[in-house]
Amino acid sequence: MTGENLLVIMSDQHHAGFAGHAGHPVVKTPNFDRLAERGTRFASAYTPSPICVPARASFATGAQVFDHRYWDNAIAYDGAIRGWGHLLQEAGIRCESIGKLHYRNESDPTGFDRQTLPMHIKDGIGQVWGALRDPLPVRENGELFCSTAGPGESDYTRYDAAITGATCDWIERHGSDGPWMLYVGLVAPHPPYVSPQRFFDLYADYDYELPDLHPETGYVPHPWVKHFMDTVPGTDRNTREERRRTTIAYMGLVSYLDHNVGAIMNALDAAGIADRTTLIYTSDHGDQVGRRGQWNKSMPYEESARIPMIASGGDFGRGETREAPVSLLDISATIPAFFGITASHDDGVDRPGLDLRGTMPKERPVISEYHAYGAISPWFLIRREHWKLIHYHGFDPELFDLASDPGETSNLADDPHHSDLVHELKRELEGVVGFERTDRLARKDQQALIDRFGGPDAALHAGTQGVTPAPKT
Repeated sequence: MTGENLLVIMSDQHHAGFAGHAGHPVVKTPNFDRLAERGTRFASAYTPSPICVPARASFATGAQVFDHRYWDNAIAYDGAIRGWGHLLQEAGIRCESIGKLHYRNESDPTGFDRQTLPMHIKDGIGQVWGALRDPLPVRENGELFCSTAGPGESDYTRYDAAITGATCDWIERHGSDGPWMLYVGLVAPHPPYVSPQRFFDLYADYDYELPDLHPETGYVPHPWVKHFMDTVPGTDRNTREERRRTTIAYMGLVSYLDHNVGAIMNALDAAGIADRTTLIYTSDHGDQVGRRGQWNKSMPYEESARIPMIASGGDFGRGETREAPVSLLDISATIPAFFGITASHDDGVDRPGLDLRGTMPKERPVISEYHAYGAISPWFLIRREHWKLIHYHGFDPELFDLASDPGETSNLADDPHHSDLVHELKRELEGVVGFERTDRLARKDQQALIDRFGGPDAALHAGTQGVTPAPKT
């Protein structure tokens, strides 16, 4: 049987601005640029939470974090809340995965007929220490993000090579047996910031300068952000050369990711099914890449909370850019709709995503939130049209006009001319997420996890202390 197919590729920690088609002046991404030329780029796409496990649970279920309650990197998706995969299975649509999922384990009923080379939280436990909130555990050696960066191979780059090879092989063997849905999870450019040599060398002559809004040039972080930075101290101790090398390695990893996505696109062409396959590319969240003196994720700012999103083929226009805010939840809604499946779940969980093939209302708000490691309290953001409000629970908010200030350099929350807008957006956000209720619920669930491991001291040393190890390939 032949039919229309859907391929979703999700990378890990890809800063939305690090691509040629996104206007980056240095990064080389010919395959992403080719994909954008063929399809539609969503320029204002956001993650439901800028940390792996909660974001991916939202992608799986179509629900916000406050609704599905997979709060951090130790409370992972287990299939208890139904998602698009279950709907496809019930409809008889072939649904498989290759690569990183970051759910609890392979045996849980998460909606896939088969998982190839899956990566889940280690031993079904994950980063238990990240659930500790009072007091926050201090993670020393933050400078290692930069001091260990450079050219070379890592377990993650080797894993991505295996995922890419398995995906190309799958397309060759099964691509003509549609309809099917294939999810592919690549890891780059997630740390460690170690890039294969030939991609690192693309930027060997890069003339590094400190990013703007850096502590060394006078930037004063928001008090909530300062609390977060104090839980991962040391990133301000790196030398200029270490930061330069880290930036080059990150750009190299993006180009390595681009290379792998290009290989998958070429496999579709070689199999003769590119014109019958819709391809959606995205990432689970972004990376600060040194801005504001930070690396990694977890922040509500555009570098971390905004994600790349491109959809090509089928009903998506060629060479289009859409500015209306969207999120990973919209991909979750698009997947069953693509196969003509009406998503219906009688479980009390709200799934606010919309089919990306339709018209996205510009006034529709998009929400992100964070309750994981380093969070002295949760933060929530709401993006509506070109306005973005960040509510740090228990702290003063930040308001940015992304139309005139895309770099979020000027906080307008204290400007009396915008006081009505701040109150309006805060009320709208509070009406959806319930600040106090959600904070209490997250802390309750996290404390229950800590208690299961024998209390704070035991939890601090339980599970994965660093990044999730790649499976053996």
